[in-house]
Amino acid sequence: MPNFYQPDLGSNPDDPFARDADGKLVRRGYWLDMMDQAVVLILTQGIGAHLTNDQKRAHLTDIKRDHLIDAICQVEILPPED
Repeated sequence: MPNFYQPDLGSNPDDPFARDADGKLVRRGYWLDMMDQAVVLILTQGIGAHLTNDQKRAHLTDIKRDHLIDAICQVEILPPED
């Protein structure tokens, strides 16, 4: 199963990242009705900014927006090992 973000539905039951028991996105229409630019802003500066790159990739793949992965997921540069 992909590494989807699991929101705290007790504090926010209408979270747009909520998934059902089968892992299906509950508020899929929320994401599908958005233009690409809005998705980029939400996942870089809005409610999805705190997600890991793996979680963002899984979410983008699920909503069929794979073409936005490079624009949203920053490259993680690791320092050189000593």
